[in-house]
Amino acid sequence: MDVGLILKIAGVGIIVAASCQVLSKSGRDEQSMLVSVAGIIVVLLMITGKLGQLFELIKDVFGL
Repeated sequence: MDVGLILKIAGVGIIVAASCQVLSKSGRDEQSMLVSVAGIIVVLLMITGKLGQLFELIKDVFGL
């Protein structure tokens, strides 16, 4: 796994956590929830490409 991908995921997590805290403190709990869901979706989209590469590697290793 690439270290850059881990750092990107950590960066998204920090930004989402900070924005959720700010939104919660200002009384906008609905927007805070939407920001957290959007953060999860962004991270999942970042991971899907690597998962495809992992499955191809497993397929090549086992000769399937």
